[in-house]
Parts: sequence; C-alpha cells; structure tokens
Amino acid sequence: MLRLCLSSLAMLAALPAFANDSMAELGTGGLILSRSDLIEMKSEDLFISRKQVRVDYVFANRSDEDISTIVAFPMPDISGGPDMMVAVPDNASDNFLDFRVTSDGTEITPQLEQKAFAVGLDVTGELQAAGIPLNPYAEDAYAKLAGLPDDVARDWQERGILMLNEYDDGSGWKTERTPLWSLRSTYWWKATFAAGKDVRVSHSYVPSVGATAGIGFFYDGKFQGDYQDYKHRYCMDPAFENAVRKAASRNANGVPALSEYRMSYVLTTGSNWALGTIGDFRLTIDKGDAAALVSFCGTGVKKTGPTTFEMRAKNFYPERDIDILILAPAGGEAE
Repeated sequence: MLRLCLSSLAMLAALPAFANDSMAELGTGGLILSRSDLIEMKSEDLFISRKQVRVDYVFANRSDEDISTIVAFPMPDISGGPDMMVAVPDNASDNFLDFRVTSDGTEITPQLEQKAFAVGLDVTGELQAAGIPLNPYAEDAYAKLAGLPDDVARDWQERGILMLNEYDDGSGWKTERTPLWSLRSTYWWKATFAAGKDVRVSHSYVPSVGATAGIGFFYDGKFQGDYQDYKHRYCMDPAFENAVRKAASRNANGVPALSEYRMSYVLTTGSNWALGTIGDFRLTIDKGDAAALVSFCGTGVKKTGPTTFEMRAKNFYPERDIDILILAPAGGEAE
C-alpha cells in the first residue's frame, strides 16, 4: 500500500517531562466463516475510533442451495504476566470488548467458548476445578491464586501456569503468585445463507486502545528509539513528522504536548471468504479530536470531516492488517 498520513495540529499546552508509562493494545478483527468457498463478502463498511469499532457486512451465497454454517468472532488473546499492562476495556466481564452482533437487523445472542492455555497446553479444566477465573485480568485472580495449596502452586509454577513475582512496594519485599496463562475467547453462532439472497450482518465492540503518556519515538529533539518500527507500522510520512517537530518547538522543554493512542484491526481474515476479496470496501477512521494527528497505511485516503478519513476500494484484497496511531493533545479527550 502507498504510504499516506493525514495530519492536523492546533496550539497545544506545555507538557511536563516525557513519561514512559505505556499500555499495549490488543489486535482485533472481523468475522470468520467455517466454510468460505461459496459465500462471498460483497461489501464491508468498517468504522474505527477510540470509542467504538463498527462493521457492516453484506454476504451473498454464490451457490444454488441454502448453506448453514458457523460464523465466529475471535476475541484477542489475553496473556498474563508480571506487568499486566494490556488495554482491556472491561476486565470484569467475559465479554470484555462488549461485542454485539445482528443479522438482517435482528440481534443475535452468540455462544461464547473460552479456553486457557499455558506453554501451548490447555489448562482450562484445572483452572476451573480450582475455582480460578480463566481471565488472568479478573479482579480476584490474584486472591484465588494466593489461596492455592502450596503443592498445587509449585506444580503450576513448574508448568508455566503461574510465576512468583517478587517486588518491593515500599514496605519490604513481597512475593506474589502471578497468572502466566493466556485466555482465548471466541463468540460463535449458527447462520444460514439463503441461495440468491444477500445477508446483512453487523457487529460492534469497544476496541483495545494502547496508550503512552508522551511519545515513545521522539525525544531529545529527534526521532529515535522505536522510530523505524513506528514508521513502517503506521506509514509515518514527512508531513506527519514535521507536525511532531512543530509540536515540540512550541514547548520550552522541546517535548511535544501529545500522547500516543494505538489501535490494531486484523483485516487479512477478509481474504478467507469466496473470491479472496471484499467486493466493496469502505474504511472510516475517526481520530476523535480535530487537534490530534493520525497516521495509518492506506491508498486513496480522503479527509471527509474535521476528524474523519475515508478509504474506498473495489474488489479489495486485504494484504495487511490496519494499525492506527493517534497523537492527541495531552490532557485532551478524543471521542
């Protein structure tokens, strides 16, 4: 894809010294079909903002018979660890992205399958038998692990299900049993695609938005650190980089008064349907704040409003996923 960046910048307030507190985003995508050789994705209308992802599909059965099959939406895997710095919108809920789906305007209540894995092995049954939540981010996960019998905890530690995390919280050294397993969640439902008819499916969810206080690729007056990775992943161009320099020049300390927000959408699964392409593809990205900067990879992107940008394509082959970088004014609230 061509490298393209669209940016705008307003006067920004001064920002204190650069902070490196950072939370990672979880990549999330669209629907997956268990049988795809006869069902075509005629169109996909995708909207992405920091607050919501909405997707409207039109599917068509290319055969002469009705097809009943399974449609699935895989949630991003959640992995435990001592840092636990991953953006989970609602870690107290199994539906931690608030996933919702309709078919031809009728709301669907999908089934939810959840499994826990450690070192590639399924440990779902053991966690459930011990009363441990499958979500390593659950509020009571640590308390439940602390109550495990010592022999069970030692066995789980040897098998990579948990680890002992040692730290000093100011009152002396502590040792804490910490989740190491990963949660894999998939919503699924049965669907029938009638021969010769279009089926309209829509779903929405709250995205996982990674964030950093400050900018991790620009400091001490120049682009450095993870700059090359950012440039490749988000297709940052000279106009975007100049806007970052201008933001830095407006502060006496030379630090841009901007904070990072990162989103990822797994688009490449769209090639799994019949024909391997999306007949009519439309992408809308809303950066939320007119004063924010946004960078992502795309072709033929147009600005359609103060905060929105649109890309359209026919017979679109999704050769790469979508990674979006938003630099919002520090202390601002992007929609």
